[in-house]
Amino acid sequence: MTDTEFDATGALHVGLDRRTLLGAGAAGAALALTWGRLRQAYAAPLAGPTPSWGSGVHIRFFAGGNAGDLFASIVFNGAKQAETDLGPTVDYIFSGWDVSMMTDQLRQAIAAGPDGIAMMGHPGDDALMPLAQQAHDAGILMEYQNVDLPKVRAAYGGGYIGADLMPQGIALGQQAVQSFNLKAGDKAIVFGAWGQPGRFFREEGTAQAFEQAGMTVDRVVSPTGAAADPNQLTPLVTAAYLRNPDSKLICYAGGQQLSSAPIYMQAIGKGPGELVNIGYDLSAAVIDAFAAGWVQLTSDQQPFLQGYLPILSLCLSKKYGMSSLTYDTGAGFVTPNNYQPVAELAKAGIR
Repeated sequence: MTDTEFDATGALHVGLDRRTLLGAGAAGAALALTWGRLRQAYAAPLAGPTPSWGSGVHIRFFAGGNAGDLFASIVFNGAKQAETDLGPTVDYIFSGWDVSMMTDQLRQAIAAGPDGIAMMGHPGDDALMPLAQQAHDAGILMEYQNVDLPKVRAAYGGGYIGADLMPQGIALGQQAVQSFNLKAGDKAIVFGAWGQPGRFFREEGTAQAFEQAGMTVDRVVSPTGAAADPNQLTPLVTAAYLRNPDSKLICYAGGQQLSSAPIYMQAIGKGPGELVNIGYDLSAAVIDAFAAGWVQLTSDQQPFLQGYLPILSLCLSKKYGMSSLTYDTGAGFVTPNNYQPVAELAKAGIR
């Protein structure tokens, strides 16, 4: 079982090694402190205005979804803040969570010859391995976010900014069992990216945690398009519930879907709190769903950091030859009892 603790904001955290998940303000303060120490230690080489030390670095940044969608917009906000703070030139790429489009766009990005590329890992190791080799051979720095590519990174380098997916999924399942008094024989519906290489580990971890508690799990494939258009999930939720009308819980594969829990529940004739809805990510819409009683638990993977830290990493590597950053942005849980301290940050597009 994982350790449980509350941070200074009152947010509940469960981590395999008792990590404390930094809020956006704390993360910014930590980055500022690190940078201040770096400037103090190397005053001569780093002389110049702090906001523009990354100027001259050209980056192509993948935000993942469409401009303005609930998750991609927070990733974008983090990247824009890094661009403002550090001074590189950044081209932003939106892909609608379409893995084929991401792959084609990465091919185009490599051909453009930027200094670095911050790439979403959704297409998987096999699809991106040859393109990672092309980038490596061309001297283009790579950083990956949201979905890890361990084989690609082992072969051609690059860091990973995002949640450690399998442990995150297991921790969510274990926390749900504990929080909602789930027991052997209870049923759960878990939506996930099964069949999509590298993307189903998180949801599989949740499903396995339920099964280890003796529960029965109905694994339902969440279509790729549902990340951009959560309405696509409505008929699938309805069908899954009709198959399992005694289910105690539904777990969704992302914040777009989790925020749409009110729509799904109304489609199956359930009111707030009559069925437990859990999942991943935080946004203003998820906060509203908490407030109205539709959502009971989410695992926050801090997408703002998934925007900010890849830009920071690429700038540090290009300007000063530093190794790529790898950072686990996940492990924190938000519940109906602790969502209020982070509500304003979520509505500001930071959490």
